Amino acid sequence: MEQDDRKLFVLDTNVLLHEPLAIYSFKENDVVVPMTVLEELDQIKDRKRDVSRDARVAIRALEDILGGKTTPEQILQGVKLPRREDHGDACGTLSIFPDHQLKMTQGSLPDSNNDNRIINTALHLQKIHHPRDVVLVTKDINMRLKAKGAGIKQVEDYRTDQLIDDIRFLATGFHQFKGDFWERKEHVSTESHGRHTVHTVPVAEVGDENFYINQYLLDEDSNFCARVLEKTNGDLKLLDLGKDRLLNMEVWGIRPKNIYQGMAMQALLDPDIDLVILTGPAGCGKTLLAMAAALEMVVERGLYDKIIVTRNTPEIAESIGFLPGTEEEKMTPWLAAITDSLEVLHKNDVNPSGSMNYIMDKANVQFKSINFMRGRSIQNSVVILDECQNLTASQIKTMITRMGEGTKLICSGNLSQIDSNYLTAVTSGLTYIVERFKDFEGSANIYLNGVVRSRLAEFAEENL
Repeated sequence: MEQDDRKLFVLDTNVLLHEPLAIYSFKENDVVVPMTVLEELDQIKDRKRDVSRDARVAIRALEDILGGKTTPEQILQGVKLPRREDHGDACGTLSIFPDHQLKMTQGSLPDSNNDNRIINTALHLQKIHHPRDVVLVTKDINMRLKAKGAGIKQVEDYRTDQLIDDIRFLATGFHQFKGDFWERKEHVSTESHGRHTVHTVPVAEVGDENFYINQYLLDEDSNFCARVLEKTNGDLKLLDLGKDRLLNMEVWGIRPKNIYQGMAMQALLDPDIDLVILTGPAGCGKTLLAMAAALEMVVERGLYDKIIVTRNTPEIAESIGFLPGTEEEKMTPWLAAITDSLEVLHKNDVNPSGSMNYIMDKANVQFKSINFMRGRSIQNSVVILDECQNLTASQIKTMITRMGEGTKLICSGNLSQIDSNYLTAVTSGLTYIVERFKDFEGSANIYLNGVVRSRLAEFAEENL
């Protein structure tokens, strides 16, 4: 490939913090890291925050390529990226640009802050490499606007881990048919396996929808509700559930208020499903259902030994050390949603406070900081990961890979309540795992449609 055919990508610091190995994601194109980015990584790597690890990984990745016997001239010119098994198509070069040596020119931005220096680097490279395409890559929306206004022709978000273009296309975990599902189904075979009934239906008779394992199917006019068990040889194997049975399930004293909660409850209680992903608006019952199912499986059924509850908050690593008490006591303010759910589940008891303390002790409920999860192997537990819309794809991968034998992970989040500076609904780790795990036989995803908290919350969700 000719030099002019390859693009030149200039990376912002937040790209390397979002994905420390991002330098390998641009295939045959060349990557430039401004010196200002290295300075920012250096400032971040020693902070007592989770992002510091990503900064150190990014620095080590750069050192692996540019360290050793490479000369300053080679680093400026560009060093060929080494082959990696997980990035086999990366064959461009990596270089460091000394942006501190750039002089102010007409059209450049004042070099009073780091963003401006990186933008000026891209402007300079765009000028000297014309007509070659120079692309500034940043996850900072405001920086993308400034770069466009300054005259950079191509500015992009880092989208390597983005699997969908519009959140409306995110898998909901269920598919609703119009009318009666069983109409015009001519080739159906039914088998009984103990208490379970399994139907085998040709995909051609069901429709052209792209069905996947553990997707729920329901219709508008009948009691039909089923879960896809298997998709082979043009057939769908469906576990017959029935709307009435789902709506009459009871877990820790609560019943589903709608069919979506019924489907979620069925997935939560199924021991064959290792990962349950609950999405939906505020007040749809995600946390309450997760906590009720966890207590049922640990205390009543004895399937697991304990419940571990954790969540991510943007400022948690800065604040947790200043709070008094043990790790559990430090985490309590951040996990008020869990204690609220426990109060709801025991509000009718004679002594609700005593019941909560007894159950938390009997179920061995532990509040843990997400910062201390790395390196652990969690066995025979129910892990509730709340508010995980604020996690990146790499952070949520770290959490999922902590899950050992006999552990069930429940991830919940609301994609309209993202607090992270550099995440959107389509780049959130929650969206990432919904799409990545939808064909995994050990996972189920349910979008809890509808607000059941109160009519006030429902009106606010729809109109504010």
